[in-house]
Amino acid sequence: MPEEGNKTGLEAKVEKLALAVEKMKIAEYVEYLSDIRKMLLVNFFAGLARGLGMAVGFTILGAILIYMLHELVLLNLPLIGDFIAHIVKLVDFSLQKTL
Repeated sequence: MPEEGNKTGLEAKVEKLALAVEKMKIAEYVEYLSDIRKMLLVNFFAGLARGLGMAVGFTILGAILIYMLHELVLLNLPLIGDFIAHIVKLVDFSLQKTL
């Protein structure tokens, strides 16, 4: 008799484990891994999205940095203003040299 109760408990655990595996969608993941074209396509589009996100993020951060530097120049702080003015002169000189 105790073996039957143990067997029922074991069956319940196996069913619970099978349900958990089904919820994790292991079969779909294995199928995804076996389909190389689908995996390459998904990874390609994910890479495009990451690249676009980085480009937009760097653009926004660059704009914020330039705005903050512009505001520092307008404050006319002696040391920082001279440093930024020197950088601007170097950039202008480099642009004129290449044109």
